[in-house]
Amino acid sequence: MATSEVGESTETGDFSHREILVILSGLLLGILLAALDQTIVSTAIRTIADDLNGYSLQVWATTAYLITATLATPLYGKLSDMYGRKPFYLAAISLFLVGSLLCTTAQSMYELAAFRALQGLGAGGLMSLALTIVGDIVSPRERSRYQGYFLAVFGTSSVIGPVLGGLLAGQHHILGIAGWRWVFLVNVPIGLFTLVVVTRVLRLPPRERSTDRVDYWGTAILAIGITPLLIVAQQGREWGWLSARSILCYVVSVVAIIGFVLVEAALGDAALVPLRIFKNWTFALGVVISFVVGAGMFGGILLLPQYLQAVRGASPMLGGLQMIPMVLGMMIGSILSGQLISKTGHYRAYTLIGAAMITLGLFLLHYLKADTDFWIVMLFMLCVGFGLGNLMQPLIVALQNALPPKDMGVSTAAATFFRQIGGTLGAAVFLSVLFDRLTPNISSQLRAAGQNPAFLQAVAKGAHDGNPADMALSQGFLSHNLSAVQGVLNDSSVIQKLNPVLAHPFKVGFAESLSTVFLITSGVTLLAFVLVLFWKEVPLRTTAGLTAAAAEG
Repeated sequence: MATSEVGESTETGDFSHREILVILSGLLLGILLAALDQTIVSTAIRTIADDLNGYSLQVWATTAYLITATLATPLYGKLSDMYGRKPFYLAAISLFLVGSLLCTTAQSMYELAAFRALQGLGAGGLMSLALTIVGDIVSPRERSRYQGYFLAVFGTSSVIGPVLGGLLAGQHHILGIAGWRWVFLVNVPIGLFTLVVVTRVLRLPPRERSTDRVDYWGTAILAIGITPLLIVAQQGREWGWLSARSILCYVVSVVAIIGFVLVEAALGDAALVPLRIFKNWTFALGVVISFVVGAGMFGGILLLPQYLQAVRGASPMLGGLQMIPMVLGMMIGSILSGQLISKTGHYRAYTLIGAAMITLGLFLLHYLKADTDFWIVMLFMLCVGFGLGNLMQPLIVALQNALPPKDMGVSTAAATFFRQIGGTLGAAVFLSVLFDRLTPNISSQLRAAGQNPAFLQAVAKGAHDGNPADMALSQGFLSHNLSAVQGVLNDSSVIQKLNPVLAHPFKVGFAESLSTVFLITSGVTLLAFVLVLFWKEVPLRTTAGLTAAAAEG
């Protein structure tokens, strides 16, 4: 690209298709960093925790990352509205890169949690700022065409991540370094390359320096309000949702969130999240829809690997590959809806189609059994993926379009923030329901299996055949001690080590428990569909955010 072309575009805020694709190359690399890291780490975290002698502490490495990433999201949005996108996008990449490098040096789970928190500070800006920058350089009507690339990166990461995470964590050493440390080290070359590309290609018009002050009080109070909520979302099942520690977290969160609202109201436009944006009915309802969709979507996506691995016996690597139908559906849905929105200028129909297809797909998933043919599973995943492709990108475009262009960063960050909160809380609730149902369902299946001669024969054989898993279950069954059920709750991989006859009651119990949760998630996404029915469509602007903001100024 000629320098003169870039210079001209950055003066006017208008970008050619070629220039947009060049800028997108840097943004997509940033998103790849965050998306790939999450899927790789989630696959390898058990191995990491075992090596650092901190199995019981592994949840804190995830929670620390989640807390800082969630809290940083609205801060990036506000600061980038005030001072420009590029410095903060580069800062986000740099923080993520430094955090990744430090994670490779961790000698305990406490150190890993601290370094993951630093990594999360960077991750909080990678997704929201990338979407914001696209909003700056592309008009809402054309935006869906380009945002489909973001979904494609996320979909690809959901397939490649588990494969790569399982591969790296499964190696004792690679070039003299413990295999699991490469889970974080692999981010370093990608991050450095991303820094170089973004520095070179991301050229935006200079932004007039804001006279607003940074809302440090609002940021601090929001941190106090959200942190206990995220902690109890991760720890509630172990602590008990109504335990003293959980109730203390609820109280602190409620008090702090009320304080945050009061501070934001007092600061007006200088607030971290200006409350005036919620006076816009289209935006306010869209945020609620984002929250609900996040809860149902993340809950459903989180549970599918549980079915593929615990019930169907797939390894993490194979489970990642088996998610391809969902990824394919997501890409088809996003490409079709993006092209049609660009041609027609209307998006509401695709949000309705998306919410309906997600609801249908999750409802169909609740019919899955332990022995359901895999081609049927693929069709159901394809349905969910197609719904996600039709819903997610029009939802972001609509929220960006609902507010003035000067609020591009705040609107995008708010949509991302509430979707993350919904996803975190939804995942916590759905996993809690799953584990609450597992013990009675598996116990019931084991009692029923006790009437089956083939199962009793396998028990008698397993008590003496030398397979530790078979022996533990058989001896427990013969002594009427079903403690093996609790063992499966701690490590579902035990199921794959059992004789297939002995494993069958566990697989059926798992499938029945997942069926209940899939049914609940479909109810949540049905609520999202009902909300979309009441969502008013606002005509999409035909000018990019930077151009529109300049015209308003």
